[in-house]
Amino acid sequence: MISTPFDLRRSLSTFETGAYAINLVKEFSLVNFSPASKPAKFERKKMYTDPINLGIAPTSEQEAIASDKRVGFRFGDKGTHSSRTIMFEELSILLRVSQPSFNRGEYRKVIVQENCLGKRTVSTRKLSHQRLSELYGLDGDFLLFRVMRHLWKSDEGGRPLLALLLAMARDPLLRITAPAIIRLRPGEELSRQTFIDALNRGTGSRFNEAILDKIMRNAASSWTQSGHLQGRSRKTRHTVSPTPAVVSFALLLGYILGARGGLLFETLWARVLDTGRNELIHLAMDAKRAGYLNLKASGGVVEVSPAQILTEEERRLIHGAD
Repeated sequence: MISTPFDLRRSLSTFETGAYAINLVKEFSLVNFSPASKPAKFERKKMYTDPINLGIAPTSEQEAIASDKRVGFRFGDKGTHSSRTIMFEELSILLRVSQPSFNRGEYRKVIVQENCLGKRTVSTRKLSHQRLSELYGLDGDFLLFRVMRHLWKSDEGGRPLLALLLAMARDPLLRITAPAIIRLRPGEELSRQTFIDALNRGTGSRFNEAILDKIMRNAASSWTQSGHLQGRSRKTRHTVSPTPAVVSFALLLGYILGARGGLLFETLWARVLDTGRNELIHLAMDAKRAGYLNLKASGGVVEVSPAQILTEEERRLIHGAD
């Protein structure tokens, strides 16, 4: 059965009330491992409901691979949105003045020493580098950032959504607010309580009101920067329009977490694109023609592989060499 935007909102509603089957995921620390070795073991710290499980159920091995420093997902109940937004304007400037081959140190140099973002003090430059690194990785050897930057270059219209998708993968606090955004109908106003409830469910009510308000304001700003919300003091829902490059990145994120076939079009990453399954498949076909992924669709069965935009080492790491 084809999922309509209404179907997606309804399934998200059941997810948030606990009727949807979800796993609890945890904040963890990892030891380094080579591509040929087994994934690291999780060291449990805290647990909370994470919408990353929407439509899929990653195994602990898949979560460990996804969070390897060469891939870049982050789990837990902490995130950059306690202090900043997705910083889309700063990211755009940074990617314009830097090279795809830059490593972490070179990104730090252009931000802190060369002051490409035009910050007034050294401390502000350092903080901007720290926050952008938390959100995006800022390293040419980091899989998610490398692929996002590759797609960014050829898809100006899709850049806000590319930034959002990567920030969601990296910031659990932003990710926690996603179901509340997806569930809103076009033109519907976002209420403060909607975000507060989502954050309390996701973090176990560990934040006080002042911190919750700050996270709420930053998240609302981020969803405005991505195009999902409109307005200043009064935020209303707006429908976004993904490009083939954006769909490719959303499918890659789901693929790394273990989704395959048609399930790739039901993940959190696909649902934030405000597009039904059939249209997403059409966009994925366009992405195939652009050389972003491999796709076969026949008789209702869909096979997708992001191998074309991954290096050989990356394919081995996420078990995607097929």
